Amino acid sequence: MSKILAACGNDCAACPRYTAHPYEKSEVELRHTAELWMKIGYRDHVVSNEEIACSGCKPENWCRYQVVKCCEEKGIPTCASCAEYPCDNMKDCFSVTKSFEPMCKKVCTEEEYAMLKTAFFEKEKNLGENHAVEKE
Repeated sequence: MSKILAACGNDCAACPRYTAHPYEKSEVELRHTAELWMKIGYRDHVVSNEEIACSGCKPENWCRYQVVKCCEEKGIPTCASCAEYPCDNMKDCFSVTKSFEPMCKKVCTEEEYAMLKTAFFEKEKNLGENHAVEKE
């Protein structure tokens, strides 16, 4: 599976929420993801399948760090393309994301954790690889 990098470095192709073709998810898969999000602490209740599903980042979507909006304003695809990378905003993003990793290791199955690691906990690595390619 090839990576689909979000502006922040998440790998959408590995994300259990990502539903863009060809990554459609069944109702059961989305429900499991909603339950997993509550178990981890990403949500305080099990949300609907419609709410948990994601077809990719858009500037109008809620984002704690407003990464897509920032990239759109700068005309760049990912933070790796930014001259200010890694800015304080992205350093915060990396730090907060990593703060969820211990809980994920604690409550997830090995398979669930591996998926989350690939989807979210390697964003700095993903952007670093992309940043190196763009600087060549």
